[in-house]
Amino acid sequence: MVERFVDIEEAVGSIPAEPTMGLNIIYENDTVLVVDKPAGLDVTDIKGLLAHRLDKDTSGVLLIAKTQETLEFLQKQFQERNVEKKYVCLVVGTIKQDTGRIETLLARSPADRRKQKAYVPDLAAAEGKRDAVSEYQVLKRYKDYTLLEIQPKTGRKHQIRAHMVHLGHPIAGDKLYAFKNQPTPQGLERQFLHATYLKIPMPDKTTQEFSSELADDLQLCLQTLNK
Repeated sequence: MVERFVDIEEAVGSIPAEPTMGLNIIYENDTVLVVDKPAGLDVTDIKGLLAHRLDKDTSGVLLIAKTQETLEFLQKQFQERNVEKKYVCLVVGTIKQDTGRIETLLARSPADRRKQKAYVPDLAAAEGKRDAVSEYQVLKRYKDYTLLEIQPKTGRKHQIRAHMVHLGHPIAGDKLYAFKNQPTPQGLERQFLHATYLKIPMPDKTTQEFSSELADDLQLCLQTLNK
């Protein structure tokens, strides 16, 4: 990772809502900027050319285009599912299977419009719902929690968060999607979800890979669970 920090204004030519914060650069050239997004930064406050989005309390790899032409190219890669994405998350409970695949439809929850709800395709009318596919593998099991690597094969809003709820194992620390009386690891103050890897074709006909180490607060959470 490049040992340089950039202000959001320098990166995209606009200052977000308070607070303005520096961004750690993973990669940069004339057409793209890849940064290590911290938790707490709302990407809707970045008035720049975002090729994709991460939820406010999700940390990790964030891709920003420097030109409109690059933006359109990168967005097409996401739309055509030419992008490989990996996330690490900690979920509540023990997932027994080492690997799994979740295939549902997703739509806005009728009970809470802030949330997405997963529907079993065979039992749900497709109108207003979009297909969503995620694959996961277990990285480690803790008492009361499971650490997963997840590869979303589609890019729906809140896809991983909604899929984990559908599986019966919501993400630890996720206040919006939490079950009633859901336990939270000591010291964890946000959802345990980190965008750790992104592989994407670039306009120069190369394919680039970007990675981000697990954020410090999430590493500390795992250290606490190890004890």
